[in-house]
This record gives sequence, structure tokens and C-alpha cells, in this order.
Amino acid sequence: MLNLFYITGLCESTMTHHFLQADVCSDRLVVKPDQLIKRRGKLGLVGVNLDLEGVKEWLQTRLMKETTVGKAKGILKNFLIEPFVAHKQEEEFYVCIYATREGDYMLFHHEGGVDVGDVDSKALKLLVGVDEKISADTVKSQLLTHAPADKKEMLISFLVGLFNMYEDLYFTYLEINPLVVTKDGVYVLDMAAKIDATADYLCKAKWGDVEFPPPFGREAYPEEAYIADLDAKSGASLKLTLLNPRGRIWTMVAGGGASVVYSDTICDLGGVNELANYGEYSGAPSEQQTYDYAKTILSLMTREKHPNGKVLIIGGSIANFTNVAATFKGIVRAIKDYQDPLKEHEVTIFVRRGGPNYQEGLRVMGEVGEFTTGIPIHVFGTETHMTAIVGMALGHRPIATQPRVAAHTANFLLNTSGGTTTPASSRSASFSEVKTGAENSSAQKTRAGLPPAKSTTLFSNHTKAIVWGMQTRAVQGMLDFDYVCSRQEPSVAAMVYPFTGDHKQKFYWGHKEILLPVYKNMADAMKKHPEVDVLISFASLRSAYDSTIETMQYPQIRTMAIIAEGIPEALTRKIIKMAEEKGVTIIGPATVGGIKPGCFKIGNTGGMLDNILASKLYRPGSVAYVSRSGGMSNELNNIISRTTDGVYEGVAIGGDRYPGSVFMDHVLRYQDTPGVKMIVVLGEIGGNEEYKICKGIKEGRITKPVVCWCIGTCATLFSSEVQFGHAGACANQASETALAKNKALEEAGAFVPKSFDELGDVIKSVYDNLVAKGVIMPAKEVPPPTVPMDYSWARELGLIRKPASFMTSICDERGQELIYAGMPITEVFKSEIGLGGTLGLLWFQRRLPRYACQFIEMCLMVTADHGPAVSGAHNTIVCARAGKDLISSLTSGLLTIGDRFGGALDAAAKQFSKAFDSGMLPMEFVNKMKKDGKLIMGIGHRVKSINNPDMRVQILKDFVKQHFPAAQLLDYALEVEKITTSKKPNLILNVDGFIGVAFVDLLRNCGGFTRDEADEFVEIGALNGIFVLGRSMGFIGHYLDQKRLKQGLYRHPWDDISYVLPEHMTM
Repeated sequence: MLNLFYITGLCESTMTHHFLQADVCSDRLVVKPDQLIKRRGKLGLVGVNLDLEGVKEWLQTRLMKETTVGKAKGILKNFLIEPFVAHKQEEEFYVCIYATREGDYMLFHHEGGVDVGDVDSKALKLLVGVDEKISADTVKSQLLTHAPADKKEMLISFLVGLFNMYEDLYFTYLEINPLVVTKDGVYVLDMAAKIDATADYLCKAKWGDVEFPPPFGREAYPEEAYIADLDAKSGASLKLTLLNPRGRIWTMVAGGGASVVYSDTICDLGGVNELANYGEYSGAPSEQQTYDYAKTILSLMTREKHPNGKVLIIGGSIANFTNVAATFKGIVRAIKDYQDPLKEHEVTIFVRRGGPNYQEGLRVMGEVGEFTTGIPIHVFGTETHMTAIVGMALGHRPIATQPRVAAHTANFLLNTSGGTTTPASSRSASFSEVKTGAENSSAQKTRAGLPPAKSTTLFSNHTKAIVWGMQTRAVQGMLDFDYVCSRQEPSVAAMVYPFTGDHKQKFYWGHKEILLPVYKNMADAMKKHPEVDVLISFASLRSAYDSTIETMQYPQIRTMAIIAEGIPEALTRKIIKMAEEKGVTIIGPATVGGIKPGCFKIGNTGGMLDNILASKLYRPGSVAYVSRSGGMSNELNNIISRTTDGVYEGVAIGGDRYPGSVFMDHVLRYQDTPGVKMIVVLGEIGGNEEYKICKGIKEGRITKPVVCWCIGTCATLFSSEVQFGHAGACANQASETALAKNKALEEAGAFVPKSFDELGDVIKSVYDNLVAKGVIMPAKEVPPPTVPMDYSWARELGLIRKPASFMTSICDERGQELIYAGMPITEVFKSEIGLGGTLGLLWFQRRLPRYACQFIEMCLMVTADHGPAVSGAHNTIVCARAGKDLISSLTSGLLTIGDRFGGALDAAAKQFSKAFDSGMLPMEFVNKMKKDGKLIMGIGHRVKSINNPDMRVQILKDFVKQHFPAAQLLDYALEVEKITTSKKPNLILNVDGFIGVAFVDLLRNCGGFTRDEADEFVEIGALNGIFVLGRSMGFIGHYLDQKRLKQGLYRHPWDDISYVLPEHMTM
């Protein structure tokens, strides 16, 4: 009997046929849409207790029809048809399980169904804490007090099993309404659920193939699937959601937080109905990945014209580690490829970006518009507020025409000082910092019977860290920051990398080279560096949990930064619980880290030195901030440095749903830190942590000025739900929206701007007020010490040049696709040139004719082996039987190749070519070689003769005569063979000689080489390579054969050795 029947995308004409194909045996049925629509019963979208004809009639009025659910309009395409379960109203119950930071809540109400009402206030709740187990007794006592007595045992069994399944399969939400319990059993009549997609690597086998459909009201587009596939194959982040493909405003934004801010600003300025897409690219995508992403956007936006033309906003915050110029190369390639459609659709492009090498990226982007394509491209850097280009694009503010600052990354980095010691500190303290003993103290002492207390001060200018992972670029960035901050010692004490043995890694400290230890295991690192109290983990999402749990076994660690994005939420909550128990502060996951100017920075935080210096992060200011987004934290560094005396400390807590530390943790630290005079918080949609700040302000726990803005205000304007770049950026209820939180913060007394555009103005206003009151006393600015530029980065910027150690012209593996002599590997396979054609590319840098490729392959086949008796095979066999490995045995055989064995191809080609080219007759050639006492290479065979011909030679000869355009040298060699065999029948043209002369004919007559080029390949030994490559196959075969036959050590028999010692030695 069929319990569930699924209908998708049907029309009336095919519906009857589809029903006939299904074995619907139940007399009474239920039908409902299956398109992520909640409360279908309330919306009249459930057909109950219908027969088959009734289901057909019900579907005819709804199938493929547009309907409205909330703000969303969509087509009803997919339906579930299932058997109707007869039951009474009192047999309906409600159950829901959902995840929170502290554990999972199970809600139960004894009255379920369509009219269940406000379950949050009516249902009984049970909290199952992180790492705790649910029990039957707890379920009975806390959830089933109002449940019918005769159904309690059945409900207990079901609810306990349901919760265990929820945990095992990494659900984050699971609601059943109604849950029907009759005397016959338990029935799930309707269910809504969410699973944690990041747990795919743990649950793939249990989940099977799971598709994540778009929310109701938004179609699934193939371009979205294409970008999702690119994202899955990349270490970077690539996201695309189409909102309105006919819209005129398109975005291509770098960074999860920045992408939300740009969408907010577009909506604030009235562009919500014209916003075509939401998306982001981040995490240092390659040039090819950026090109693929950009061309997808450009393809979509040039399909339909708009009467007002279109705008493309290529925006982003200041990157921490992404090479902006490299990613812009991909975008520039896409713009060049689509320049005609872009001009036809009257597209104007606005660009704003900052970060490593951004000046070069902006220059290239500007030139492609002005000089190459003629497309209007307006380019701005960090001197322009991040979202100012939105107002320009939408016509709300004039397009700035002032010339950009002609700054180059190099201007900040070149060392002009002659000193070799660490420079004196440029500023000993914050502008208004009050020195206290607590500033340099470590964690407070543990109180008896309580968990260890967390530190108010996480970092000082004496902080030492261990870095987990071979992140040499990030470590060097930390050391450069230390140097420019005038620290006496590097902040990185050691690195841990389990995939290599203990060793030393070279880094720079200013201009000097230093060595940092790298340990294979954490225990050794902790034991040898007891001064370390910070761990920075660059472990992958798969290993981050295990390495974090291991680290927290060492009580010396008080602060941890977890950089990885995509750790399953259930595992993150376990990390948080353990950290709370041990008094460890967690920054992350999914973060770039944090920075304390003048003291310490985590990994890539703050970007490269040019941004560190431009944002004055080498010395403390008076403003502390906390943000979710790493990219936006760098933007805050820029904003705060331009509007105040600078940053005192900044932390990006991470974009995941459950960050290890929350806003309030850091706001309270800042409140208790004398050097902090004002606090900036950049919140976002999702969660309710901002309300704790409201409470702290109202209760007087927070007295310092707080400037706060929550991003994601655009979400309430969209007709369907959009998952933003951060996993936690999703509102599950009205109070979690950015609008609600901004309103609450303003009412509580925080300084809340009207939009992100005005954030800098509000920060400046609050700061100026504190200066006017004397709370902040600006100090005189002192230039920071300089740091030499890394050689590799100087080359990247084009500041220096150096002759390369190697030159190559046959292969390039640096791009997205491997290239053989200018031919992409995909084209190699599409063209079906085979092994011969591949050899032609790599050896001769030519795409050879088809017959030439076939001839090469035939040569490899006929030279592959000639039995075990020849010297090369013999050596390989002896070596294999001595227990040596494949490479050693193969090499042993190859070393026997020379003029006497197998190496006659080159020599034969040279001898015959020289004789032929000099006009010498075949008889003259034979007589001269005899007179000179030299053998004619390629002539003669031990076994084969004119009467017992070598079939290998015959096969090759037939092919050459049939396919080669000319074979003059071969004809010459065959005339020589007639002369030599007349003297002795085994003096035939052997396979080496044949391949040698035929290959010369091929090179000279195929049309791909000049005469000089053909002669050069013969001279440099290319032809012997044919024998070496071919015979290697045979040698490997002999090696494998001996291993398979388990042959023992070879010892040559005495009776096959003639012992001829001197006579006087035998007496």
C-alpha cells in the first residue's frame, strides 16, 4: 500500500495520467502543497478526507496556480498526497524541538492541530542542555502533565526517540503539528524541519542526497545552482540569490557582512523593487573563480533591457587578506568578454574596494572602462565611504570627480631607517588611557567552587600565542604588526602542524630572519612554551572541533580564536560549554579574529601593513568595537581612524549562529577597561544578543557611550526569506529583525544612526562630544617605525624584478586549469589527441597531425618490451628480487640504456641524416663506415634477419609508407639495409634504426617544424626519449610480475660463470 504519493509540476492534461500510474490504495486521502509553506491548514491549503476524485478536483483549482503566502507570491507546483488517518480532536498533540545556545528546547502541548494558537505561551517546555541526555522520567514529569493517562507511555517512547533522532541527524528545528496518537499507533500528520547543512560531512550517509529548495515565492535558477557548485568546490565563499532577474540594480559584493550592508543601503534609498540579486564572494577566491562568478552575474543582467539602463555595484569592505588586484583580474576578464552586451544594455559600473594591492586593482578596473571597453566605470578606494557608491549609482548623490589618492601599497612599507634594532615605541599608551595594574594581568584567579573567571584584558604587549596550522602568511603578518608596534618580542611563540615532524620555520622580524618552532603535537608545544595563553586555530572545519577540545585541556590557554567557517552548530555549542566551564574566551568560529592596536593581532585581522598604518592600528586610540563580520571589522577600523583618535581594541566574534563569545561579553570588557572611552557595536539580523546590551544600558551596567547599528534592515522588505552570507544572519521571529533591534537600542539610550551610511557621522559626533567634555584628550601623533617589504609582495606589486631560476615553455599549472604548451587540459581531452598528441605538446611544443600522434603511440607500443633477457629488463628483475621499490628497480633498468642497448635511435638518426644530407650514396656510406671501423647504428639484430623479419619493423614500415607525406631518409636507410644484408642476413634495419630515421622524416615533413628545428630535436636526444618512455612500461611490468610471483633474491648460478683467475693465484 502506498503511504505517500508526490506530485510535482503537473498540469490538468497530465494529472489524470499521473494518477493512473500511481497505486493509490487508500480510500480516503489528504493533499497539501510541499513548498516550504508553514501553517497550510490556516491558509486553506490542505485537502482532508477526500477520495481520489476529490483530490483531483481539489488540485485542479490549485495546481500551477499563483497564490500569496504572507508577502510572497508563487506558483503551487509540488504536492503531497497521503492516506487520511481517522482520529478524534483530543488525539491531536503538538511537539516542537529547536536549538538554542544553551541547549535544545522541546515544547509539548496536549492540544494540537490547526487552531493550536500561541504555542510559545501555552506549551510546556523542557530544556535539554548541551551534552545532556533526555530521559523518560523528565519527559513525563515536565511535558506530559496534561496528556491523557492512557497515551503517556506511547508519547514518552515517541518523544525520547524523536529527540535522539533529532540529535543524531543534526536537526536544528523540528515541529510536528498535529501529532496524532490513537490506539493503533503514532502518526506524524504534518511536519516542518531544518537540518544543519554544515553537518553534511558527518551525516551524508544518513541523510542521503538532500536538496535545499528555495523558499516559497522564489524560483530556483540554474545559475544559483552553478554558483553553489562552484562554492562547494572552492575554499572561498561564493553565494548568489536571484531576487528579481528583471531588476536594474545588480551587485557583486566581496564579504558576507558587506553584502548585507550594500543590500540595506539599496533598500534604504528606495531600490528594493529594482534589486536584482543578493550575493557575495569572499575568502580569497582565485582569478578563475572570480571570473566564473562575474560572468554569471553579467550574463544574467544582460538578458533583458531596462528603459533606464542598469547599474552594477562592485563593492566591498577593506579586505583582510584577499589580493584585490588578483580577484579584480577575473572581473575585468568577464567585463571584456561581455563588453558589447553591457554597452547595449546601458550598464554603468560603480566600484569601491580596499585591502591588499587594492590600488592596482582599482587602476586596472578604471582603465578597462576608460581605455579598453568604453563602459562607464566609476572607481573609488578607501577614501570613499563604503556605501557612498550606492547613492551615486541610484542618483541620490553626485558622482565624485576628485582624483583618487595616488597611494601605493609600497609607500607605507619601504624601510627608510638605517637602524637594525627594534624601534622605540611611537606612543606608549592610548590617548587617554589610565594605567592600571589590571592592564597587563592575566586571567583572574579562580574562585573556589566556581568556574575560572574570564579576563577583562585578553591581550597585552606581552601576549604570546601558538598558531595551529601552517599559516605562514598570517604569522608573518602578526610579526610585522608586532614590529611596527615596537613590541620587544614576537607574539607568536610556536606553531602546531600535525602533518609534519618537528622542525623550524623561517620568518622575518623587521629585517632580520628568525626561526619559530613547529611542533607535530599540541602537548610538546604547550610543555615547551608555558608563557603562551592564546591559541589561534586555522584548523579546517573538519578538524577544528577536535583540535579545540584538545587545546582546552591545557589550563594555560585563556583565549582561543577559531577561524574556520562551517563547523556544525551542535559541535560549536559543545565547544562553548567547555569554554565556559574552563573560563576560556572563544573568538569565532567563522571569524578573522581581532586586534588590539599596539599590542596584538590575530592572524590576518586588520589586513596588510598598508592598512595597519593607514588606520593607525599600530597604537591604541580610545574607541573599542565589536562586530560579527571580519571584513566589516576592517571597515570599522577605517571609519574609526578617520573620525576619532583610533581603535583601542576590536573583535569580530564571527558570523555563525552561535559565536563562542557574544557582543555583551566584549562590551562589558570594554566597559571595565579604563582606556576605552566609547564603544561601537555592529550587530546584524538574527539572534537576540543586542537586547542584552539594551538591558545593560538601562540597568546602568554600561555607562560609556555606545554607538550601535544592526545590519540586515532590508530583510523585512523582501517578499521571501533570503539567507545572507553569515549563517547566523536569519531572523526566526520579529524581535530578531534588524529593524526591531535598532529601535530597541535607540530606546535604551544607545546612539543609533539612521543607516550605515551615517554610522561614521554618529561616531564622530559622539567622539567630538567626549573631547569637548575632556573625557578624551588627543595626543600628538608620532610616526610609526617602518618595516621592510617582503620580496614576494614587492614582486606582486611590480616594484622589483629578478631573473628566474628556471624557465619553462611546455606547461603552466598556475591558473585554474593546467595548460600543456598553450593548450588547456580540457581541450586536450576534447580534441582526443591521445598520448601521442600529448607527447607532441610536451616534447615538441606542437600540435602534431593525427598520423604523427598515431605513429608516436605505435613506437611506444613496439618498444614497450622485448622479453626478460635484455640487459634493462634483467637489471630491473634482479633489483626487484632484491626487495627494492618500483622507482629503484625501474631506474636500474633505465641506466643500462645506451649505444649498445636501446639507445641507438639518436645515433642512427644522426648517422643516416648526415650521410643523406651530404649526398653520399648508400654504398659510399657503408664503405666509409667500414673504413673508419665504426658500426652503423640501427643496423643488425641478434635474432632477426632478412629471412626472419622483425614484425615490429614491418608494422611501422607499412604505416609510414601509407601515411607519411614523404619518407626520404627511410628509403635511404632501406637501401643501406639491402647492402648490409647481402653480406650478412642479420644486418637488417632494426627497430631502433627504423624509428630513428622515420622520426627524422616525420619532423622534417609534417609541416610543423623548420629544418633547423627538426635537426635540433635530433641533436638534443629527443628520439631516445621514445625508447626510454616505451621501455619503461615493460620494465614496470617486469617489476610487478616479479612481485606478484613472489620471487626471492636472485643469485647467479656458478655453472654460468667462467672463473678465469691468473695461474699464479691458483697455485
